[in-house]
Amino acid sequence: MSPFALLDVWQVSVMAFELWTSSFSTIAQRNQLWQTQPFYSPRMIKENQRMVTEKLEAGIEAGLAMQKTFLNMLGGQHAPWWVTSRQAMQPYHQRSSANSRRLAR
Repeated sequence: MSPFALLDVWQVSVMAFELWTSSFSTIAQRNQLWQTQPFYSPRMIKENQRMVTEKLEAGIEAGLAMQKTFLNMLGGQHAPWWVTSRQAMQPYHQRSSANSRRLAR
């Protein structure tokens, strides 16, 4: 492996760790909201709808990234696992980090 490939592998592992920690933080903050506010309040309804919408969007983006990688493989272009992993995790990482920051306010 070249030094650049090792750097990419390191970046993917850091992204996975950040995704794990921000997801854990977001889950804890949402649980606190659910325990302190009634589920029928307009703020909670809006927050729950936003949560579901963001998860769907991230899933679609990750699916499209994997589909693009698969189609490229069929066309003879091969990308290493760390590149495809980063592309698949990127939508979840962005949204999880943004949610964690937003809910911490």
